[in-house]
Amino acid sequence: MKKFVKNGVILSLVAIFFGFTLCASIVAVKYIKYKNLPINVSALSDPTLSIEVYSKDNTKIEDQNQFNGSNIKIEEIPDYTKKAFISIEDKEFYKHKGINKKRIIKATLNNMKSRSFKEGASTITQQLIKNTHLTSEKTIDRKLKEIALAQKLEKTFDKDKILESYLNIIFFGNNCYGLEQASQYYFSKSAKDLNLQESCTLAGMIKSPNRYSPITNYDLCLQRRNLVLREMEKDGYISTSEKITAQGTTIDLAISKNIGRSKINSYSQASIDEATKILGIPAKQIALSGYKIHTYFDEEKQKTLENALSDEKMENVDNMGIVIDNASCGILAYYANSNFKLFDVKRQPASALKPILVYCPALNENVISPSTQILDEKLKIGSYEPENVNKKFSGYISVADAVKNSVNIPAIKTLSYIGIDTAKSYAEKMDIEFDEKDDSYALALGGMTNGVSLANLTNAYTTFANGGIYKKAGFVQFITDKNDKLVYMHRPQEKMVFRQDSCYLMTSILQESSKSGTAKKLSDVSNTQIASKTGTAGNEKGNTDAYNIAYTPQETIGVWFGTPDNRREKIAGGNQPTNVVKKYITSQNYEKTEFIVPSSVVKIKIDSLEKEEDHRILLASSFTPNRYTEEALFSRFNMPTETSQKFLEKPKILAECKAENGQIVLSISPEKHIVYQIYKNNIPYQTISDKNAPVVLRLPFAEKEAEIKIVAKFLGNEYSNIETEQKFSMLQDKNSKTKNKKWYI
Repeated sequence: MKKFVKNGVILSLVAIFFGFTLCASIVAVKYIKYKNLPINVSALSDPTLSIEVYSKDNTKIEDQNQFNGSNIKIEEIPDYTKKAFISIEDKEFYKHKGINKKRIIKATLNNMKSRSFKEGASTITQQLIKNTHLTSEKTIDRKLKEIALAQKLEKTFDKDKILESYLNIIFFGNNCYGLEQASQYYFSKSAKDLNLQESCTLAGMIKSPNRYSPITNYDLCLQRRNLVLREMEKDGYISTSEKITAQGTTIDLAISKNIGRSKINSYSQASIDEATKILGIPAKQIALSGYKIHTYFDEEKQKTLENALSDEKMENVDNMGIVIDNASCGILAYYANSNFKLFDVKRQPASALKPILVYCPALNENVISPSTQILDEKLKIGSYEPENVNKKFSGYISVADAVKNSVNIPAIKTLSYIGIDTAKSYAEKMDIEFDEKDDSYALALGGMTNGVSLANLTNAYTTFANGGIYKKAGFVQFITDKNDKLVYMHRPQEKMVFRQDSCYLMTSILQESSKSGTAKKLSDVSNTQIASKTGTAGNEKGNTDAYNIAYTPQETIGVWFGTPDNRREKIAGGNQPTNVVKKYITSQNYEKTEFIVPSSVVKIKIDSLEKEEDHRILLASSFTPNRYTEEALFSRFNMPTETSQKFLEKPKILAECKAENGQIVLSISPEKHIVYQIYKNNIPYQTISDKNAPVVLRLPFAEKEAEIKIVAKFLGNEYSNIETEQKFSMLQDKNSKTKNKKWYI
């Protein structure tokens, strides 16, 4: 047995040895092969590169798609600026020959421990190669190419030239490529004038420009800047006093209002950003490789959107709009007025999230219908005490009215009916992302930890227009290489999120919002049917975010107004964003103008009296008067099955009659749907109808005896033969003196 185990161990070791040798041989062969790859010199130094972006009709978009046009020479860059990047990115830069073997071994061991590829070991030279020659995929092949080309580059250029090229191509966020452009954008000065703390801020950003942005994540950026200062002190580049002084300063941004303002939020730039994700290569490499980006861009729609946004522009308030074609889910137009890049920015969606997260999921779960009555009342869930915008409660209200008037309490109750996890599962199918802390009923009102981008929010609404099918929207229709060979085509995966009937019912509700709800400024839109939902985030001091998301049978438009620094301004979803939507939609000529009613949606008569008085949704009987019926839309999967009994029996009379002080006192408790004819001695005296409150009548009683008769009929002439009669025989009290007594009703 021992001999068997010993032989097994030997065989295993031999197998491991040969396996390792084989892998090492393959790696060695590939490495030798990749050493023969050429260095693209123009990729390292050409400042005039541009990317060709085309509209849907194959005409070139004239936006300036150039970058790296603001190169700076290495000798112009302050010494501490260069050393800030070296300290945080590659301490051994001036010692190694392209790769840092110690860092590679350390990173490999750490990655083996964590069973991931989280820790990298790239030198500045490797990063330069990766950003100009290779894709961003994490594979052994790409890493071998990177190492081989980095070592070759070190033999081709000196260290200062490599560092200069690196500093002129790295990405700093907000469409800033290169140190000079970043310095001009964030601090409104040339890179040669950067001070120590500004240099460290920029050096700290490049690891993750979004995460360490001084605009959107100031605290993280400050921590990262101070880390760079500590590393510079360790490396002997600055003194302890210099570090302490710099760490004690704030990051004083001076965002340029001219550098790239229109470009960073342009349609073509958004298309390029999307193409970098599709191809897995930096924008500069897209230009160098000669790729051509063909988009869904519609020039006329773009101009209309830009003009509408500019017409409503407010001082100190940014705005943004996007238009998506429902059929293809191609983005036809996009623009933002801002000094910051807004496309991927996530904001609180407020009530604009309700149809996606709450109401359409509840319709799809057969929990509600548009007519369902929900009690709008003071509510407390643990320590959470939500309120309506007007601080008032409406009592029982229909789902349709709750949505169109954006009443909060019914939304929270509806979310409780279906459950937070179920609601989130629907939204997640439409690429709405939630933080793990998003687990409270505040979600019903759009209260999210991280928020959602306007593009994602608008894209989700296309699901309603498309009968429950969600497709991820995109700018890029297809991409060709320099030889016009197709390398990518936009074919988004289709997901069935909701049933067709659920979507149409949601649409019918949002159409009412456009006619008489919070989006009523759209009520006179006549060139197409339109469904719309507004959203406003803020408080009584002002608002930080305002939305209108609207869709027609043909396209969906989303508009946002807001303040990136969360200042309170006089903005609201029903105002500025709705004005933009109206200006855009009324200018369009739509071929498809009506929403298609699916066969799974039915219109039936319900008893409006039951709905009003008892808050139940019941079928109207064949005896229900027309004035007490209303037509309502339902899914065939969630129709009322019970019929109202209110008009199936004879009307009831609740009355008392007595003689008092020479008068007949008749007390009656009427019901709204019943008409009461009062007779005295068979002579019509008074009619009571359409009343719910108790009524007291005083009739003159001079006779010795009298007969009071009440005839009750259902209000509605068509049922006049159904009636109830009640009589009271009254005798005069002998002790009563009735002569010359006044009487009144």
